[in-house]
Amino acid sequence: MKALRALRTLSSKPGKTPLNPTFFHRFYAAQPQEDDSSHTPSLSDSENGSDSVFDSTHYDIPTISSDSKPKIPQKLTWNTKYRSKADELIVQKKKPDDLIFKNSSLAKKLLEAAVCLPSDDEDEEDEEEVVKEEDQKALSVGIIGAPNAGKSALTNYMVGTKVAAVSRKTNTTTHEVLGVMTKGDTQICFFDTPGLTLSNRGCPYKDFKVRVESAWSSVNLYDVLIVIFDVHRHLTRPDARVIGLIKRMGALAHPLQKRVLCMNKIDLVEKKKDLLTVAEQFKDLPGYERHFMISGLKGSGVKDLTQYLMDQACAVKRSWEEDPFILTEEVMKNISLEVVRERLLDHVHQEIPYGIEHRLMDWKELRDGSLRIEQHLITPKLSQRKILVGKKGCKIGRIGMEANEELRSIFKRDVHLILQVRLK
Repeated sequence: MKALRALRTLSSKPGKTPLNPTFFHRFYAAQPQEDDSSHTPSLSDSENGSDSVFDSTHYDIPTISSDSKPKIPQKLTWNTKYRSKADELIVQKKKPDDLIFKNSSLAKKLLEAAVCLPSDDEDEEDEEEVVKEEDQKALSVGIIGAPNAGKSALTNYMVGTKVAAVSRKTNTTTHEVLGVMTKGDTQICFFDTPGLTLSNRGCPYKDFKVRVESAWSSVNLYDVLIVIFDVHRHLTRPDARVIGLIKRMGALAHPLQKRVLCMNKIDLVEKKKDLLTVAEQFKDLPGYERHFMISGLKGSGVKDLTQYLMDQACAVKRSWEEDPFILTEEVMKNISLEVVRERLLDHVHQEIPYGIEHRLMDWKELRDGSLRIEQHLITPKLSQRKILVGKKGCKIGRIGMEANEELRSIFKRDVHLILQVRLK
């Protein structure tokens, strides 16, 4: 009894504040906690503060001019002896007037050539050649295949710039992406589609999202259909569903549409003899006019595919749908979303990037020619928001910096990118 009384006396000494049970509950309990109704969020909180916003104007980013290359002042290419001879030809007065005029005009042309001054004829040659509407040729090409087959990488390579996000994760493309290639009098529009899959029964797999259904419905809308598959994965981990998709697309060939089969990612195959084995497997497959071995990332074999498409476009004479010289605002908006989404998939893993709602909130061209782009990343859970923001905003900051740098290189102008992570 004396020991118990002594213990009670020690525990009731003044100056010792009792520990808050809520403190232990929040740090050690496995159950999710409800938000405290008495707490009002402020900008100082980690989940509601400035850490969840990336603004490129807060970083020291060097400005670039509207041209793709910085302007370097041209240096004079003549030497002193050449200049003295030219001066003698220009200022000589003892010779006849006709001879003086000829010599002076000759000296002027030599000086212009030395300084590399563009003449009026050169300016006319530098102007883009305008193709008459009656001479224009256009072709629509759809690129379909299983998820992660390399459709977006091929689209970007054919177009010559990034128009679709490329990632190692499956289902990177969530909607149809347009890329345009214009050469001479021919314009080819490439449509990168979401990955298509078949069920074990061989029927089209209906995803819970609408993107797969729209991809299946748009198959017959193109002049040429490219069915692409990963030949490296086919050799290492063959999938019966992919083979079923290839056979199904060949069996359902459209009479007004030409279909080609592309074996992609040949650069990953070490033994090139294995490619011949795959070619033998699909050579007698009906419905396909041509077979190509390509690497959409490295460009191997893409030249032959491009030439085939150019030949097909010769038979389709119609006016161009896109301006070949101007990057429209709608296309630029889509590119900005794709670039940020690609960086999001690179730095955020598991199921989190697929559940994020990505919105373009503001697009403004400023007076100095730069672009102000504001995008919001909306997460369904507070825990996902914290992961996306990172410690003191490090993750969203890294995503924003890499995306901002790539957008600057694509648009050839300064870009002020703002990314905000918020809760749905």
